Amino acid sequence: MVRTSIGDEVVNTAIRVKIRLDYKGMQKPGKFFFGGKSTEEVAEENREQQVQTLRNVPMQGIVIEEVDMSSDVYIVFDEFINAQMAFAPVILTVTVDSLEDVIKFIAREEFRKIEIIQPENVVLTKVDIERVLFKVSEELRNYRMLIERKYSSR
Repeated sequence: MVRTSIGDEVVNTAIRVKIRLDYKGMQKPGKFFFGGKSTEEVAEENREQQVQTLRNVPMQGIVIEEVDMSSDVYIVFDEFINAQMAFAPVILTVTVDSLEDVIKFIAREEFRKIEIIQPENVVLTKVDIERVLFKVSEELRNYRMLIERKYSSR
């Protein structure tokens, strides 16, 4: 829970946020002459798999209220790899107990945007800020190790 001021009172409340994640897809060549998938299909499949994981894996302090997958898949040309990439957006409405729980979503590669729905303002103490900064550091360290493992296995 975070502390928020309502008038002269300071009360503990949960945080409601909308988070946009865009899942990437790249074209997979088919085996022999058929069976290949377009970049849009790969992005949609990736989005569906990730959303199922989010729905089915319980996370302490996090409640996923709504999942909106109605946004259209969009395509971008990546000059670095010289290929088209598709992105399938999903908008999650989430209630979390603390700011540290939000970091699990914003430290992801798929993260694009966040909107805080409630509360309007938050009161942070020195200890709260230290906790948030520690969690950011921890998530960045985990992400760096994941990337290192990914590229060292190639």
